[in-house]
Amino acid sequence: MTDETRPTDGRTPSDLAEPQGRPEFLPAHDGWESARTEQLGWDRGEQVPPAQPYGTGWGDPSGRSAANDTAVFGAPEQGPPLPPPPPTQAVGMGHGWGPPPIPADGGYAPSRRGPSTGVLVALAVVIALLASVMGSVGTYLLTRQGSSGTDPSYSLGPAPSADTSRAPGTIAGVASRVLPSVVSLEVEGNADAGTGSGFLIKGGYVVTNNHVVALAAQGGAIKIVFNNRKSTSGRIVGRDPGSDLAVVKPDQTFGTPEITLGNSDQVVVGDPVIAIGSPLGLTGTVTTGIVSSLNRPVVAGEDNDPDPAYISAIQTDAAINPGNSGGPLVNTKGEVVGVNSAIATLSRAVSSQSGSIGLGFAIPINQARRVAQEIVTTGSAKRVKIGIMVDSGYRGEGVRIASQPAQGRQPVEADGPAGKAGLKAGDIILEIDGLRIQDSTELISLIRSKNPNSKISIKYKRGGEERMATLVVTAEQEPNPKPS
Repeated sequence: MTDETRPTDGRTPSDLAEPQGRPEFLPAHDGWESARTEQLGWDRGEQVPPAQPYGTGWGDPSGRSAANDTAVFGAPEQGPPLPPPPPTQAVGMGHGWGPPPIPADGGYAPSRRGPSTGVLVALAVVIALLASVMGSVGTYLLTRQGSSGTDPSYSLGPAPSADTSRAPGTIAGVASRVLPSVVSLEVEGNADAGTGSGFLIKGGYVVTNNHVVALAAQGGAIKIVFNNRKSTSGRIVGRDPGSDLAVVKPDQTFGTPEITLGNSDQVVVGDPVIAIGSPLGLTGTVTTGIVSSLNRPVVAGEDNDPDPAYISAIQTDAAINPGNSGGPLVNTKGEVVGVNSAIATLSRAVSSQSGSIGLGFAIPINQARRVAQEIVTTGSAKRVKIGIMVDSGYRGEGVRIASQPAQGRQPVEADGPAGKAGLKAGDIILEIDGLRIQDSTELISLIRSKNPNSKISIKYKRGGEERMATLVVTAEQEPNPKPS
């Protein structure tokens, strides 16, 4: 601070006509100058107002003369003592203090800034996490009903309205139409008992397997249980061990509808099929699969059976188990295309009753239709033949006709179908109706699947030369089991 108005050593105040400028302060910190400069606008060229006096007795820089000062305040040397000047680092903190000093470089003091962007982002993330946690806690507190987790007001609502109708072509639709015509058979013999299945055909007859009812052939009993759980007794009309088919007549049918028979000649590999029956006594069981193969040679019967059944069967992977025997194999139209008869097992030594391994066999319905009709009309079924004896020891291609007579029979019957077509002893049969023959079982199965008086074509070999022949199969008149 200067002492331009301070009386010293007899000096008088300045008598300059122009007002004196603002006293200068030494800067105490570079930032103070910029801050004060920003406040007063000094660096913008503005006129700075004169500073207020620091205390009574200081000179007025507004333009008053020293004489006026003397008149008002008296002689300087006789006035009261002057207050001390502000300290060199004054920053204007109260009454009588000067403004902060102006920095020497003329810059502005740095203004106070808020939190940085990073801090704000971090703060926002923390707030979001806290909000999420608090929301979860709030939901838990609102929904929990004690430590046991029970809620007396909890409800899943009523079940949708029930609709058991299904399209006719679906498995469920087919089953609903066929099941009422399928029956379960409970058979008792002299010492044994068994179960099986069957289906109702025209006239109130039940078609089933011969091996299902064979136990009752010698004075046993048959109980027939219908799908509506009503039951009645039944009697054997006739049975054919050679085709493993039988017909039973129930005492009552309770208004049960007859099943629809289809055409097994229209079946092809890959067709979807449905097996229905009573496996292991579980009545009304439905399984599904496809036709796996056709003309599969199957010998059905026990090992010691003197008259086993030779079947050219429909193979299916629909599950067939003990108790399914005699039940229908139907197509997607609900038509019967086969009679379930046998299953393949891995080993007979494992168990007397093995389950399904996806290899089930059914008698074609065209063969069953013919056999059932013959049983109902005559009490027995005719067995189809071509009049030859086969060489059981032959292991080559096809099936060879025996070369020598056996058991009083000639290898080829002179008046039989094969003899009339020109076949001779030692000829090798290669094909039947274009199907390559692998062994004698397949040959017998194919011949027995034919209807009497039907024509078949045969390719055979004689002396290395292949030949063709056409013959008409006939039915042999052998005694078959009669009605019980």
